[in-house]
Amino acid sequence: MTATIDKTDGSARNLQEAVETVESHLHPRPSWVVADHPMPTGREEIWRFTPVKRIQGLLDGTPSDAHLVWEETLPAGVTSRAITEIEARGISAEEPVDRVSALAAELSPGARLIDVPAEAELADPVSIVLRGQRELVWGHIVVRVGAHARATVVVRHEGSATYGAKLDLVAGDGAVVNFVTIQDWADDTVHGGQTSVLVGRDAEVRTVTVSLGGSLVRLTETSRFAGPGGSLEQFGLYFVDAGQHIEHRLFVDHNAPQTHSKVDYRGALQGKGAHSVWVGDVLIRKVAEQISTYEANKNLVLTDGCRADSVPNLEIQTGQIEGAGHSSTTGRFDDEQLFYLQSRGIDAREAKRLVVHGFFATIIAKIGVPELEGRLMTAIEAELAKSVSA
Repeated sequence: MTATIDKTDGSARNLQEAVETVESHLHPRPSWVVADHPMPTGREEIWRFTPVKRIQGLLDGTPSDAHLVWEETLPAGVTSRAITEIEARGISAEEPVDRVSALAAELSPGARLIDVPAEAELADPVSIVLRGQRELVWGHIVVRVGAHARATVVVRHEGSATYGAKLDLVAGDGAVVNFVTIQDWADDTVHGGQTSVLVGRDAEVRTVTVSLGGSLVRLTETSRFAGPGGSLEQFGLYFVDAGQHIEHRLFVDHNAPQTHSKVDYRGALQGKGAHSVWVGDVLIRKVAEQISTYEANKNLVLTDGCRADSVPNLEIQTGQIEGAGHSSTTGRFDDEQLFYLQSRGIDAREAKRLVVHGFFATIIAKIGVPELEGRLMTAIEAELAKSVSA
């Protein structure tokens, strides 16, 4: 791994200093140019877990003018408008880091900007529902939350599509943002793309990513800081059924001092051929002194025939940090928990249901929207009914 000084990097402009660009096979250098992201063979580090043939429709770069059906609920003061892709690139959180997201930006017929004004304190969430209609769709959405605003933003995906996406969240200085994305697709959907977060100076950002449906969902999630003092919490939940491939690739770039991050992703798998992938990478640059970070991934295997790949990484370039760590666990039901519940008169089926319910409840409670939390818990119960029946 080598490092060079990149004086045109966006984070360097925000910090008013040059920040090292770290060349690494774990996180390729971002670029809007599609040619900078060659067609993968499946042997590259960032593609080695992905069934490339199944995502081929999002790698070929076939143009499409189709759109997802768009439904939005905007609290007073929040605006939504179409913008050009050129404008979107100027305000995005980060450039594309893989071929799918670069193609999404290149081929999207324009972009959409959701704007939360500075100082706003939203009592109700911004709600966006995107519904597929069995078409190839390219899309780019930018959510911008102004300085010192407080907002919850929910983006929900439904229906059926082959969808290549670029989604950006830009949180202004001192903002407090709860950003929820839900992949609740039909079983035949292929969804690939990139979600990028830019955390402003002294801002507090919480993201919750939920993936329940689709044939293949592959999301790259990148985060970085626009100045010191930013705090980022990232929570995730995924439930993988037979034949499904759900992949979350996270990259947290501590490019500013006195920043903090926490990652907690949890998944359950059931059915033959169910495959989950979680890759978490945290880069602590030389300038990022007095930072703290911790990432965790937990997987619960409910039946035989499943595969869970979990790869945490830490890249540390300074010793002047408060703390850094990671953990990863994959296993079946906790026998002690089941014994404890059954010893108190709860039958085996209900005991298993309660264990899985508790495994996910902590993450769902982070959403902060009671109606949505209830809907997701119902969806989890429906998934559990397929396997927790003995």
